[in-house]
Parts: sequence; C-alpha cells; structure tokens
Amino acid sequence: MALSAADLQRRHQLEGAPDPFPSLADPTPRAPKIPAPTELELDTDSQSAFPSLASSTPVSSTAIKPAWGSATGPRIKPNVVKAPVFADSFTLSAIDLSNTGKDGKPATLGEIMKQVMAKYKVKVEASANQKARQTTFHIKAETQKELDKAKRSLLALLSPVITLIIHAPASTIASIIGPKGATLKQIRDQTSVRVDIPPRDSLAVPNGNGHANGSASGKATPSSVDEDEEPTIPVTLTGPQPLAYEAQALLNQIISSKTSKATQRVRDIPSHVLPFVIARRATFLAAAEGGDVHLTLSSAAREITVSGDREAVVRVVEVIKTTVQGFNGSLTSLKISLPKRQHRLLVGKAVDEIMAKAKCAVVVASHDDPSEEVTVWGQGNDLPTGLRAVMERANSQYIHEFPLPGPIATSRQILTYMIRIQYAQTLTTAHPGVSVFFPTPAAIEKAQTLNIDLVGEKSAVDAVIRQISELIGKLIGATRSISIDWLIHRIITGKNAKKLKQLQDLHNVLVIFPNEAAEQSTVVLVYDPASPSSSLSPDEKKKHLDDVEKEVAKFAKDAADVKSEKVPVEARWHDAVVGTGGTTLNALIGEDKTLSIKVGAEAGDPSTTDVILVRGASVDVDKAVKEILKIVENAKNDEIVNSHSTEFDIDKEYVGRVVGAQGAGVNKLRDQLGVKVDVSDDVDEKEKESGKKRKTVHQKSKVKITGRKENVEEAKRRILSQIERLADETSEVLKISSQYHSSLIGQSGKYAIRLEEKYSVKITFPRQSAENGEGKTREQLKADEVLIKGGKKGVAGAKSELLDAVEFEKESNNVLKFTVPNRAVARILGKGGVSINEIKDNTEAQIDVERASEDGGSVTNVTVRGTKKAINAAKAAILAIADQVAEETTVAVTVESRFHRTLIGAGGQGLKDLVSRCGGPSDPRLQAGLIRFPRQGEPSDEVKLRGEPKLVIKLKAELEKAVAVLRERVILGVEIPAVQHRALIGRGGQHLNDLQNKRDVQIQFPGSRSYNQVGEPENMVDLAEVDAADLVKVSGSRAAAEATVEELKGQIKPPTPEGIVDTLTVPLKYHHVISQQGSFFRALRSFGVHVDQSKQPSKSAVPTKPASTEAATARIDETEDEPALEVQWEVVPNYQNAEDGDSVWTLKARDQAGLGRAQNMIQEAIANAQRMSHVGFLTLPDRSVFPRIVGSKGANVARLRNETGADITVSREDSTIVIIGSEPAIVAAKDAIVKMASNPGRPQRRYQD
Repeated sequence: MALSAADLQRRHQLEGAPDPFPSLADPTPRAPKIPAPTELELDTDSQSAFPSLASSTPVSSTAIKPAWGSATGPRIKPNVVKAPVFADSFTLSAIDLSNTGKDGKPATLGEIMKQVMAKYKVKVEASANQKARQTTFHIKAETQKELDKAKRSLLALLSPVITLIIHAPASTIASIIGPKGATLKQIRDQTSVRVDIPPRDSLAVPNGNGHANGSASGKATPSSVDEDEEPTIPVTLTGPQPLAYEAQALLNQIISSKTSKATQRVRDIPSHVLPFVIARRATFLAAAEGGDVHLTLSSAAREITVSGDREAVVRVVEVIKTTVQGFNGSLTSLKISLPKRQHRLLVGKAVDEIMAKAKCAVVVASHDDPSEEVTVWGQGNDLPTGLRAVMERANSQYIHEFPLPGPIATSRQILTYMIRIQYAQTLTTAHPGVSVFFPTPAAIEKAQTLNIDLVGEKSAVDAVIRQISELIGKLIGATRSISIDWLIHRIITGKNAKKLKQLQDLHNVLVIFPNEAAEQSTVVLVYDPASPSSSLSPDEKKKHLDDVEKEVAKFAKDAADVKSEKVPVEARWHDAVVGTGGTTLNALIGEDKTLSIKVGAEAGDPSTTDVILVRGASVDVDKAVKEILKIVENAKNDEIVNSHSTEFDIDKEYVGRVVGAQGAGVNKLRDQLGVKVDVSDDVDEKEKESGKKRKTVHQKSKVKITGRKENVEEAKRRILSQIERLADETSEVLKISSQYHSSLIGQSGKYAIRLEEKYSVKITFPRQSAENGEGKTREQLKADEVLIKGGKKGVAGAKSELLDAVEFEKESNNVLKFTVPNRAVARILGKGGVSINEIKDNTEAQIDVERASEDGGSVTNVTVRGTKKAINAAKAAILAIADQVAEETTVAVTVESRFHRTLIGAGGQGLKDLVSRCGGPSDPRLQAGLIRFPRQGEPSDEVKLRGEPKLVIKLKAELEKAVAVLRERVILGVEIPAVQHRALIGRGGQHLNDLQNKRDVQIQFPGSRSYNQVGEPENMVDLAEVDAADLVKVSGSRAAAEATVEELKGQIKPPTPEGIVDTLTVPLKYHHVISQQGSFFRALRSFGVHVDQSKQPSKSAVPTKPASTEAATARIDETEDEPALEVQWEVVPNYQNAEDGDSVWTLKARDQAGLGRAQNMIQEAIANAQRMSHVGFLTLPDRSVFPRIVGSKGANVARLRNETGADITVSREDSTIVIIGSEPAIVAAKDAIVKMASNPGRPQRRYQD
C-alpha cells in the first residue's frame, strides 16, 4: 500500500503538516478520521478488565508492630515498606512498542514498566485479557502528582503515535497561542502533545495542480475567497493517541468560543492618502460602537486589516473606505526641490510629526532615485503650514556628505571594507547622536563619487568625520581589487577556507568576496588596519597585498577552467528550459550553483532574445548545453510531460531524515525541481496485518518520484547522496572529566564550534541538570561524558583533537591547595593586590585566596592552578612572603595631634626615616602598616605600631624620643605684612624650605593647613594688636626660633610711599551702565588708576523684565516664501526700580595726569548714564540665532554699541536681549538685531508648484 508523504510523517513521528501532494481528484483537504472515543472509556466495574486487582481505595497506613523485643520470633528488625496511598487504573486496546528501545530494537513491556517505576517511584502492575485483546494497568504512588506523571508517561510510551489536523479559523490562532504563548504551553504541558502552527508566511492557497502555487516565482498570491469567509490554518497535533485526542478536544473548545469573529482588509490605499488615514485611527475605533476590533497596518502593502466582532468590523471597514474616498478627492499637492541628503530627515517618524503639526503628508523619492523632488500633500489651506513644517524638519539637523577618496575604484574598495566590518554600527555605537548612511548598492554600482551621509549635531558629526578620516588614512595604499570569475567564488571559499584564514592571520589581509547573488567578479583585498600587528609602512602594505594576490590567483587557477557558450534557442521554448517556478533550470544548475544560465534578454545579447547563455566550468557548460538541447528537442516533439517516474528502495531508518520535519525535505525537492515524492511501506504493513513476529534487520521503504525525467533523475541523485551521508554518520561518547569541559568549550563556545566546523560534526557537552532532575540536553549524558556525532572520518578527527586538548589541560590545569597564616594574607596580597599580581605574572599561574572565615580560624586557604612548574613556583613565592611575617604585636603610643604632620613628614618621608633608623625594612610595601596615625579629622592622639616585637619596641622608643623633642619646642610669632608673604615663601616654597632646614624649625604662614594646629605663640601678648593676616608662627628650639624670627624681620621690606589719592561720589543706580561689565575699570587701570568702592549695588546688574499680562508683539514683514519672524518687544523707563544711595570711589593714581584723566572719564560716564533713560526687552522665538547676533568674540554686539550708543546684554539663560539707552538708541539697536536674526545670510530657496 502506497503512503503519501504526510502519511509517512505520521507513521515516523515527524512534526506533522498537511499532505504536500494532495490528489488531483480531491483538492479539498479531508478531515482526519477520529476513532470513536468509546475505545478510551474505562469501566472499573468490569470483571474482565480487572480480574484480580485490589480496590483502588487508599490502603490503610497503620504501622506494623516491630518484632524487636517480642517474646517469639527472630530478634531482627524487619524491612517495613510504606504502602502507597494513591492508585489509578486504565486499559489499552492496542500497545505499540515500535517507538521505544534503542538501536532500532523495540523494548519489551516489562522494560517500559521498570523504566516508569524507577523514574517516578511508583508501583505498576499489568494484566492482559486475551479474549478482549486488552491490557489493564494499575498504578500506585505516594502522591497524586507522581501518579499522574507515571500514567501519562505510560500512555506516551505504549500508545501509538498519531497525527491529527485541525483547521482553525485564522482569527482563533491568537487565542490558541495565548499571551506570550501561555495557552499553547499549557496544552502542551497538560497533554505532552506536540502542537504545530505553521508560520503565516508559509501558508498558501492550494490550486488545481496539487502545488501550493502555480506561479513561476513561487510566491504566495492572495486568496480569492470572500473577505467574510475567514481562511483557516492547519494546526497539527502529534502525540500518543489518547493524549492527542485530549489536546484536540481542548483546541476545539477554544475554537468554538471564538467563531463569532471576522477579519476584513482595506487594500490599495493610495500612498499619499495613507498618512491621513492612519491619523484617524481613533475615529475608526469609535465607529466600532463598543465592539471589540483590532486595526493592523501594513505600510508596504498599503492595506489596513480590521479584525474582531463581525458587526463592528463591517462598520469600521465602511468608515475607512469612506475616509479614503474623501481624501482621495480633496487633497492637493505642492512640489519643492531639496538636496537629496535632506530627504533622509523627511521619512519615518518625521512623516508622523509633520502630519501632527501641519495636517500634511510628505512624500519623497526613493534613495536610489536621483530626483530631488519632495511632494507635500494636504488641504489647500494647510499646504503653507505643511511646507513650513517640511522646511523646518529638513533643516532640523546638521547633515554632512563625507566624500570617499578617489578614484572610484578605490572608493568602492574602502566602502566594501567598511560594510564588511559593519563600520556604520561601530560609529553609531561610539557616537549615539549621529546616524551614518552608506550608499545603496545601486548607487555604488552607478555613481562616480561615493559619499557617506552623516546626520546629527555638528560637534558629534565632526568627531565622526575625524574617526572616518583616521581610518581612511590607514587604508590609503592598503586596498586592491582583483578580478575572479564569480562562478568559482564558491569553490575557492569552500575548498580553501582554512588557507584564506591563514593568509589573513599571516599577512593581515582580508579577502572579501562579493555576495553570490550579485554575480560580480571583483574580489577586494584589504590590509586590515584593525589588526594588532598591522604596519603603517606603504612598502609593507604592498608586499603583503602582493603575496595574498598571488595566492588567491593560484586558488582561482586551480578551481576551474571557466568558459561561456551561447545556445540558440527560440524564445517560445524558453519556458520548457526554465520549467515551472524555475525547477528545470535549478536541476540544470545543480546544488553547487557553479553554473550560470541566462535565458533570453538576461543573456545580454542586444541583437536577439532567441539565445541562452551558459557560463561555468568547461565540463559543466558542455553537459548543460547538451541537456538544454535535449530539453528543447523533446519540447519540440511534444514528448515532455510530467509523467516520468522512477522507484527505488531506501532503508527505513533514513525515511524520517529524507522526508524532514513537517515534510521539509520532500517539499524542498518539490519546490526546486517540480517533482512529487511518495514513500510506501508495504512490507511493514503486511507484517502488521498478519500479526507475525519476525526479526527485521534492514527494513526497506520504497520511494517513488514523479515529474520531468531530468528533474526526477536529479531528485533521485540528491536523495541517494543524502542517504550516503547519513549512512556514514556515527557517534562516540568520550569519557572526559567535567573539570576540563569549560576549557574545551572555550569562551562563548569558540573552541567547540571550531572543531564542529573543521570536522563537520556535532559535539555535545552535558549541561547542568534542571530542578526536576532531567538534563537540559536532548541526549542523556553523564557529567563526565562528551558526545561526538557526524561522519566517521570527522568523528575520528574531532575525537583525536579533543583528547589531545584534554591531555594538554591535564598538564596545564593542575590544582594545588595549601594554607597560610591569616596574619600573612595582607602581605601576600599587597596594597591593591600588587604583590599577588606580581606573583601571577612571574609564574603564569592562577591564584585564588579565600576570604577569612567567620569562625575566626588562624589559617587561610590558597588555591593555585596551572602547570606543575607554575604552581610550584607560585607556592614557593607565597610561602616565602608568609615566612617573612613572624609573630606580630601591636602597641599604642600617645602622640598629640599637633605633632602628627611633623612626624609623618612630606610624602611620608619622616616615617620612612624613622623605620630606617630602627633597622626596619626599606621596601615601601613592607613598611606599610608598621605605623598607623589616626585619619585626618579623627579626634584621637593614639598612634598604633604593629609588627615584629623587637622592631615595634625600637619604633616605640624612637617615636617617644622624637615626640619628647617636639614637646620641648617653643612657638614664637613675628609680624610680617601679608603682601610680603609670597616673596618670603619663594617659588615652589624653596626659600621657605631653606629657612626651615637651616635651623630645623617650622614656619607657618596664615592660610596654611597646619597653621591653626601649631598653637598660640608665647609672645602673643606683644602681638595682640597685630592683624591676624600678618602674624607668622615659628616653632623649634628656643635659640633656633629666636634666630629665625630675627632673620625674618631683617628680610621685611619697608612700605612703598603712597601715590595720589582722590574721591568721587557715584550714584549706585548708574553702576551697571558705567562699569560696562568691568571694561571701564580695566580702562582706568591702563593709565595707572585703581578704584576702591565703598559700596557695591546689591541688585542684579542687568534690569529684569517686568511681569506683564500682555506683551506687545511685533511682526517683521518678509517675502511670501519666507515666514515672518515673530518677536516680543517691551520698553520701560530705566532706573525705576534702581537701588538708591551713593558709593564713594577712592582713586589711587601714580601721578596727577592719570588722576585727572580718570576723573574726567568718570564724570563723562555719569553723564552718559543719565542719558540712558529707557530699557528695552527683545524676546526672540528661540536662541538659535544668538551666535549670529553676538558674532565672533562679541564683534557684532560691540559694533551695535558703537553705532547706536546703546548697551546690549545677551542673556545666557533665556531668549531675551536687554537693551539700555535713550529711546531712539534702543529702537535702532532693536531694529538692527531683528534684521540680523531675520536674514540668515543664505540664498532663498525657489519652490515650484
């Protein structure tokens, strides 16, 4: 009996799918025959079903009395087994054991029962009724959960696996799947049945010839059914028979509750109308009148899908269609021309923003289209606003066109490298605010100049330009193109992949082959500047490129001898050569695709289309030409029909792999070659019908292929080639300790992946067990097992290399553990881990030091990993440090805080000298921790000494001696004018250090950090009237301090005679106008006059804008094409809220001439301030024009001040400019600023209707 591919899928437990080859006579899919559910009904009262089993009521759990201590019986405690308390029974009419067991041998019923009992800790009993041909199972368990799991496991193992297909309406699929797949997962978990829902893009409408689609392109065409008749989707259930029926019932229940739904589409919406329709989504939802509807948009297809309650869907669709018709008749358009680079700012989200802002839509040409035309659609009265919104958006961001250096061949080479390394993504990651756009493939092919478009803030774009320029600088002279026929690219990359990788590692040269679909023969060589070992030398680059070019040319020469041949074939026979959906052409080209066949106009012959061009290896071209001529001859004789068939046998064990999941294997042959593949299993069926038990070693299945003769032979060759590969497959389990697994796998699996790719095998390592004890891998592997699966030769090679790696790991992954005293841990680690890192670097060992235990132990565990030599060296180094740390003691010494800084010294030099005098270590790392002073700010005088007892005693004695000397010191004060302190300190403190070192004293000037910690001078009574800023403290022995004080007094310079002084009174309200933001005082100092002010104004220097309920608005008229600049202008009297009072200015001059000039200048400034009677507040729409108003270094503002006489202040916080002066002056300044802001200095754009 012949079986279809779908039947065979169900027989061999594949993921089900509808029959890919339905009968021509019955195009309508038939519903699967469902056995009567009465077969699964259980009659627990039947004596025939339960002839000898006990009741299913829970067994009493009364404890059995132990025999120990009894007067009779043995003095041995019996084994008491707790009886199970939950039980269940079920009966199976037919048991299928063909799906169990290993190595093709089915397991026995007893083995399955033992497996279930061991896995779920249950007790299973079985009894058979030969007359009724039924087997009854009774299960006992301690918990209901284990009982249910065991029952389902038995049903799954013993029931035949069947496949059911439910045709569910498309609208119910979402309900079947549930939120995030929750409903579908619940059904799968509850029934253990596989539920397969085909992806939406794989669905097609069957037609009369038995194929999914009759078109040559192979693409799905829209269904012609009525929109109200919702299409169905086949849902396939695969699993044990009773569980599959249970899942079917659950799905039918969901489907029955959702059949009141409907789906309709509004198609072919005009592209310029679609944005207006999208903006009215809320209107469409309101038309549902409370009904449950969902709207889905497909912008590419220009259609809107409405799904939900049937009546609500109809109303919403009607409103959408009416809306589309209304807009289609009322919209008008306006066309403008913008540079192509600005089009990028008018797509995507920009369309929605323009629609929301101006109620207009913008349409731009595709990027490959050279047209610069931009079309604005909208109502007539909205078009001006829409045009303004488009222009604002087009100018909203800075766009820079970065030209790649020429000639054009070099530009293409550089761009090819950038695309290969995904350089655009690298740039956007480093500069998030910048968008990078490479030229399209069409532009790369046609353009004479290639540009990279950069969009973003100018500063960020400039940074990207610098980064790109840096890369291009490294690529100059580092690229080269060579021509290799594209037909042999696949052969070169497949045969020499390892050698190409070696060339890259050896020469730092990337060999970039074009995409096979492009059919281009240009191969780009790039000396990779990103390689760590790359050189900037042009000669070095050229040498490596030359070497790689020679090697690649050698690969091309060895690959194939390519030739072209034109075959004259009349155009009417081209379809026969191409075949349905290109199937015959695919058979001629073959799987390797090293042959190019161009038919008709694609052949590129301008004189005729009655030709077929064949290019490829000479042998393949000759063979293809013969086949084409044969096909044409057969077509002429009308002898070619899809009736040729061939039959052959294959081993049954390979059927599942040939058919593929959901029939993927035979479907691929059908789509590519246009053949039909049927697999029959007559021998197996006869054995089942006769009920005979016979040992089947190599069972055969018959394969029948129907179609065009050439295609049939190609399909047969492919199937037999696949079986040959499968027959060579083997697997081997290696015993490898789990401690080496992570090293063998490598970071992100790179080592294991390399082995898999090298030997074409699959390597599986065991994963950590899940919470339920089941492994996460499909293969049941123990913790120390590694599975290698693939061809025999590949498995052997991978095994050998894997075992070699294990031996290497054993040698280099030795582990040594030992302990060190807790007191030595800090010394071993060092400050910031310096010591331990140094040991790691020197020994190349991995060292782990555990944290100190909470139980207060005296030792710390240390683990060292690496080679034997490395771990021994690391252990020796660590123990050497630990041996240096003997028993430690801690002593506290009281030292007043005022002496701490002196004892520590500059940079800790005082402590280093102290340790050195006591015979302590000279290594700073060993000195750390010997002497610890309180942290700055801690109210403590306690200094702790920790270390070896002998050294601590010496340190304590030396420290107490130094403190005693410090306590005998005296502090004397001396008056030195503050203006002379800097001279006495000297450059870099040199003079001060010389004074201190001369007599071993400390000199503290006011303002130093330790000035207040020194204490009060003894002679403070004599210095009571001295200014604190002039009081300098000298501390040391009395003789040294007194001598230093005398020396300091001798270095005091006499005060310089005072210059000419005069005073003027200036009103406080004129201070801001006179000072001119400080420039006025700088002018006075230029001719030797300094000003001291008795009082400063407390109010803001710049007048604040008064609060007003309504501001005057001035509109500046411009041309019709330019929108008017809207500003706010308000004038108020000056000084109305100014501060009252006067300030006395004291003028100190070098001579009388300078004083006179200063007095005249101040008087003129006061008179000028009196004339500044008004304040104007000019508010602009935004601050983007402020840089133009201010000018370079304030040049424009200074020019306006000189021209108008008004004082101009440009705010840094808001968009308001404050202008102070007479009323005509501020108006003139305002007009000049507005004119400057309204004329950006760029030529006006011309728009065309």
